[in-house]
Amino acid sequence: MNHFHADLPEPLRHAVDARLKTAAAEKWGTRLWAADASLWTNGDEAKWVGWLAAGEGKQVDFAQLKAIAAKARGHKDVVLLGMGGSSLGPEVLSEIIGAGPGFPTIHALDSTDPGQISTVASKIDPKEALFLVASKSGSTMEPELLRAYFWELSGKDGDRFVAVTDPGSKLEKLAKEHGYHAIFLGDPAIGGRYSVLSVFGMVPAAMMGIDVEAFFAATQPLVEACKGDTANPGLILGAIMGEAAVSGRDKLTILTSPGLEPIGAWLEQLIAESTGKHGKGIVPVDLEPSAPVEDYGADRVFALLTLAGDDASDIIEQAHFLVAAGQPVIRITLPSKERIGQEFFRWEVATAFAGAVIGIDPFDQPDVEDAKIATRELIDKYEESGALAPETPFHQDAAMAFSAPGDHIFAATNPVEILRDHFASAEPGDYVGFLVYLERNAEHEAAIARMRGEVVHAKHVATVAGFGPRFLHSTGQAYKGGPKSGVFIEITRTPDPDLAVPGWKASFGIVQLAQARGDLDVLAARGQRTLRIHLNTGDLNILETLVARSLQN
Repeated sequence: MNHFHADLPEPLRHAVDARLKTAAAEKWGTRLWAADASLWTNGDEAKWVGWLAAGEGKQVDFAQLKAIAAKARGHKDVVLLGMGGSSLGPEVLSEIIGAGPGFPTIHALDSTDPGQISTVASKIDPKEALFLVASKSGSTMEPELLRAYFWELSGKDGDRFVAVTDPGSKLEKLAKEHGYHAIFLGDPAIGGRYSVLSVFGMVPAAMMGIDVEAFFAATQPLVEACKGDTANPGLILGAIMGEAAVSGRDKLTILTSPGLEPIGAWLEQLIAESTGKHGKGIVPVDLEPSAPVEDYGADRVFALLTLAGDDASDIIEQAHFLVAAGQPVIRITLPSKERIGQEFFRWEVATAFAGAVIGIDPFDQPDVEDAKIATRELIDKYEESGALAPETPFHQDAAMAFSAPGDHIFAATNPVEILRDHFASAEPGDYVGFLVYLERNAEHEAAIARMRGEVVHAKHVATVAGFGPRFLHSTGQAYKGGPKSGVFIEITRTPDPDLAVPGWKASFGIVQLAQARGDLDVLAARGQRTLRIHLNTGDLNILETLVARSLQN
């Protein structure tokens, strides 16, 4: 199995040891596999543990996977259209393991940003590429809009489309009507964020040339170990995560060697959407720039994932300093990238057990729907009137406009002072979030990372970042339903050029703006501190300069 070690400060170590002793006595491992809802809240949790059998390879048909692999072989590209769990797992597999010889590159598209869609479209030949539409419900807005766009672009060639969905969905019906090459049905007892080892992850894996049977064979040692009541790798990690969270260490900071960096996005969704609810939970922190140990507060746990053969010297040295400073550090080492399946399963089990420690249902997402409703109301009004509902900024200039849907009244009229006022509300134990409705590209990611680094250094608080609408199906649940410790800056712009959505009056750019506004309104209603900055020129560099100035003493 992949190597695991944890260095924990004494109070946390004692709490974890006590929890593991209780879990052994109460047979937590046995009860998990028996779908015993009393392990959590005695709600409907028993209906949502199909992912355990999926981890054993029981949800997929290997012959069907070989057939779709044969279909894909020889094609250059597969465009995967999905959100959340339907895209993040396949993206990890694509970026960590990659396509086999002669197999296509997977382009996971989980955005309504016109620039992002155009970038993917420019990389493929729409008359040659395959299209994989993945949606458990079959009615999620973003995959449906993307499907409509690429259906037109492809020339409506159903033989180059594949659907992955749950039985009886709208997508299954449409796929049959449009003559899709294949339809793969999921298990309704598996939530999206736990679905990577089901058809939602394994169909794209097969299409990129991964030997799925060998992949499951490499995963099984850890799956078997996770069935016990003692020495259970998932239970050990879950006890650490849960006990850390209830003691105030609720920021799980992910550090990886270069070859494993993509797994952070998948972990974000799994942990945030599973645990962040009812004012409780774990806030995952991914891709935050490294900082001196004195910049970190006492609200963190660090998870260090390294791949053998990677140059991990920098983060290993950082882990040494963190342990010396009394920070809890979890270390996991993979001997090869093909062992990533073990981590999928370990973290799924751990997250389920962390939910039991925290005292929540790790399989529901009660706050996600509110943002969808708010967005849908804005879009429906646009379809009727041809305009989004008006919004009045409290300050604007040629470069940007500032809006605040929450209770806080910003007295300042200078952009630097507005930002300084907003950051001033961040106290120890809080976190600052950048919610970015721009194209997710290297330039924008680097600018956001630099801003996060400035905040960590100046405020000594954790930072998170997400590109919208991608994060709405991931960390958005924890931001709305989790601890009320967030200080959010939402960044938008009016896309130019925009892209039309076939059959809709609203364009992709309008949909993205509606998603931004709807989500921030719900965040504010949930008691989080919010500020929207609309970039009139679309230039993120101007904001970066202002953020740096606002954090200076």
